[in-house]
Amino acid sequence: MRIMLIAVGRLKQGPERELADRYRKRAADSGRGIGIGEVEIVELRESRAAAAEQRMLEESIAIANVVPERAPLVLLDERGESLSSAALAGHIQLWREEARPAAAFVIGGADGLAPALRDRQTLSLAFGAATWPHQMVRIMVLEQIYRAMTIITGHPYHRG
Repeated sequence: MRIMLIAVGRLKQGPERELADRYRKRAADSGRGIGIGEVEIVELRESRAAAAEQRMLEESIAIANVVPERAPLVLLDERGESLSSAALAGHIQLWREEARPAAAFVIGGADGLAPALRDRQTLSLAFGAATWPHQMVRIMVLEQIYRAMTIITGHPYHRG
């Protein structure tokens, strides 16, 4: 199984990108021993449509086009569920045991995601009620994926 982080927009060079890359690499290295061999980041272009609804639709279509069939779809959403790290690890472990081809974590654009994509979600995940900047969410998701790998493998990084 592989883990995908699909994000609308690009993360520019700088400390945020370096930290995101560090957690992506750690997650990939930790997951390799349990059959999670790749943590792939897919950056999609932001829609240039004039209307917010059209931008949301175009970006959601682009996201849907890169999510593999049978892959659980995890949408990052401030209205989503606040899960413990152990609970997220449990979801990832279950998807791995079900031989899912990938798990797709999605960070949508500024206008959100189209209802049709929301209807397909397996899980809606929040990092609290606050609205976070795109680059911070990307880092937090990658850190939680890394933490999940350490929980599954019994590594001492997670001590809670």
